[in-house]
Amino acid sequence: MSGDGMNPAAVAQPVEDIQGDDRWMSQHTRFVQECKDAEPEVLFVGDSMIQLMQQYEVWREVFSPLHALNFGIGGDTTCNVLWRLQNGELQNIRPKVVVLWVGTNNQEHTAEQVAGGILAIAQLLTSRLPKAKIVVLGLLPRGERPNPLRQKNTAVNDFLRSWLPRLGQALLLDVSRHFVNSDGAISPQDMFDFLHLTPTGYRTMAKPLSDLLLQMLEEKPEERRASQV
Repeated sequence: MSGDGMNPAAVAQPVEDIQGDDRWMSQHTRFVQECKDAEPEVLFVGDSMIQLMQQYEVWREVFSPLHALNFGIGGDTTCNVLWRLQNGELQNIRPKVVVLWVGTNNQEHTAEQVAGGILAIAQLLTSRLPKAKIVVLGLLPRGERPNPLRQKNTAVNDFLRSWLPRLGQALLLDVSRHFVNSDGAISPQDMFDFLHLTPTGYRTMAKPLSDLLLQMLEEKPEERRASQV
């Protein structure tokens, strides 16, 4: 899978305004406006998993001090994020790191197609931001008990683990193992609806992510070049 136009999960498109209040486009427009004034070192982009992060203390305590922007919109698929990034959400900003978390809403696509859509976004980011590092967060398990969607998300992560290293500046951070108990169940203490994270769940994923971000932000240019050799 190359992430090209043959893959429906890699076709950029905005969300159709079915409800008639234009909220999705209003959020996109706000993000584009923020690009004109902000100088983020870290850009978070994706679906509700990114968006909701900003509502909890972990954002203010851990990520906001890193000069971070949050461009998350609930319900977004890879197609929607790709469209947003192609239409102004990368203008005028030069983050050192981009954190991408999207894909669990791509219900109509196969695991390979979803991974290809994520790869297409990562390719766009490396093209527009050649000096930035890209951290792709692996899709988390969903549903209280094992189910086909969990298997699909695991397969997406497996494809990404194989494909992302080819881009050179992108890597996968998969924290999914922290959310499944020994009996295969997910706790509502971690995911209140067995999909979206609670404050406790965000704390769990924040530790490895913040450690990685701090390492990337402190890395000198010559160290970065050496790590890519």
